[in-house]
Amino acid sequence: MEKMIIVGSGCAGLTAAIYAARANLDPLVLEGKEPGGQLSTTTLVENFPGFPEGIDGPQLILNMKAQAQRFGARFAYSFANGLEPKEGHLRVKVDDDWVDTRTLIVASGASARWLGLPHEKKLVGHGLTSCATCDGAFYRNVPVCVVGGGDSACEEATFLTKFASKVYLIHRRDTLRASKIMAARALSNPKVEPVWNSVPTEYLTDESGEVRAVRLKNTATGAESELEVKCVFVAIGHTPNTAPFRGVLDMDAEGYLTQQRGSRTNIEGVFAAGDVADHVYKQAVTAAGEGCAAAMDAEKYLAERG
Repeated sequence: MEKMIIVGSGCAGLTAAIYAARANLDPLVLEGKEPGGQLSTTTLVENFPGFPEGIDGPQLILNMKAQAQRFGARFAYSFANGLEPKEGHLRVKVDDDWVDTRTLIVASGASARWLGLPHEKKLVGHGLTSCATCDGAFYRNVPVCVVGGGDSACEEATFLTKFASKVYLIHRRDTLRASKIMAARALSNPKVEPVWNSVPTEYLTDESGEVRAVRLKNTATGAESELEVKCVFVAIGHTPNTAPFRGVLDMDAEGYLTQQRGSRTNIEGVFAAGDVADHVYKQAVTAAGEGCAAAMDAEKYLAERG
């Protein structure tokens, strides 16, 4: 019988592991398909407190993992594939085996949706990103583009006008699907230029492997063109990694876990933290804070039950 299993090894999961391990709960962390979460694919992180010169995303993750291991957290390159509530405990399917545990923290994160173009994974952090808040400041006084037509795309385009010389908003239709207020805010900004009826078909790079332009195809005419930009911000949404818990844990229409009384879920002993339950902020520091809260809530839950 485990005292605690933590699903996910991003900022939320690792912070939960640090707190739980320091509380002598001997947590087992399932690292999953993307060890380290989205930070593992990020280059320089400048907005995580305590690093005035910034820190590489993978290094930040390694530091947090080492800190958790120092206090006794255990790690396994395994997947959570199912959950069954039992009387007084939980059963978690780890790879192909069922493991009993008193508590479970789901911190499996959310995966950014990408366009599926060639060399996409290799270009993340080299002129391709899904987070304007994380990476916008690296692209001062240069042209960039945002791909998408919803609220997130409009919000990111507006945010990027603080740094970029020009922000092209690329959308496959001739009207945005964003709310009227968000669309108006973006399109009324003199730095934002919409590129209607267009979809990216290829990322073009310079000699150093950084994005220099994007090739576009007009959805109405079929004509192709090149748009010179230093970074492509893909804003077509995220998919929460909650598939193994469907039908057991309460979720909203998009698949994000719903929280009750802090980090608690609808199932006793199960707690949610980070991007798996957050479709608003999606920041490393907020995920870390939620990981802390989930571990403290789980510790209290165990203490109340002796």
